[in-house]
Amino acid sequence: MAYNGFMEPILAVKHLTKRFGDFIAVNDISFSIKEGEIVGLLGPNGAGKSTTIFMLLDLTTPTSGDIRVLGMNYADDREKILSRINYSSTYIELSPRLTVYENLVFMARMYGVTNAREQIEKYGKVFNIADLFGSQQYRLSAGQKTRVALAKAFLNEPTILLLDEPTASLDPDIADLVRKEILASQARGMTVLLASHNMAEVEEVCDRVLFIDHGKIVAEDTPEELAKAVRLVRVNLMMKDGQKRTVAFAKKAGFGTTVEHRSVTIEVDEHDIAYLLNALAEKQVAYSQISIDKPTLEDYFIKVSKEGRR
Repeated sequence: MAYNGFMEPILAVKHLTKRFGDFIAVNDISFSIKEGEIVGLLGPNGAGKSTTIFMLLDLTTPTSGDIRVLGMNYADDREKILSRINYSSTYIELSPRLTVYENLVFMARMYGVTNAREQIEKYGKVFNIADLFGSQQYRLSAGQKTRVALAKAFLNEPTILLLDEPTASLDPDIADLVRKEILASQARGMTVLLASHNMAEVEEVCDRVLFIDHGKIVAEDTPEELAKAVRLVRVNLMMKDGQKRTVAFAKKAGFGTTVEHRSVTIEVDEHDIAYLLNALAEKQVAYSQISIDKPTLEDYFIKVSKEGRR
């Protein structure tokens, strides 16, 4: 899309840094997001994810660096940017004494939504909160508050949606509904930046992933390609005979091993699968079922997090 007469990403960050005294929360990061992309922002607790999102919302002032949203910057076009962007988090709090409906009306007016009633009713149905409209905000459960915050985030049909752990306190069926709405919004052209610890969620909805650790972006790729960077696979065996021989061999070979009743799971480098199975055949081990689990994004998350703590 062209903004101000030239082509550029819908969101562009260059050399963004945030210091709190001697602590560097975000350390010289640069990235861009294209229109209609869903990008995951991953990293362990304290990595700098939320601080980055707060700077993208102009809630926290960067120490240095540049943020351009829709070809604009906050110094010159703050009101225009904020009218095209929205945010939701499991940890967001709306006015506790207002009812859910009153809070949504207030937020709709803040964002200049002209068809407020229609939008509130629409997203009340989408996020299953219509029956909560008359309830005061402080009486809601954590999951209910999250659904209200999500409805708030979609009210103005934002061009860019920032989500920070949007499904952390939701039941699985509601979380699935939220993911479907995110994908449906992408089909309508919305751009999404999603910070989450739910690796399966990120794999399901994200086109690309930025991995941040200790304030720096340490990896950037599709979920599939990042998972491929982990070479360990899990060989799952349902044993018929030779369970003790299998475990003894795996431990002697230095393979990670987990035993649960008659099930044995062995972690091996993908190139060692044939070696493992041939060795078990030589030892006359018998199993009724075998499955091999390839690495997931969660495996990559764990791997990089461990490396970052060294």
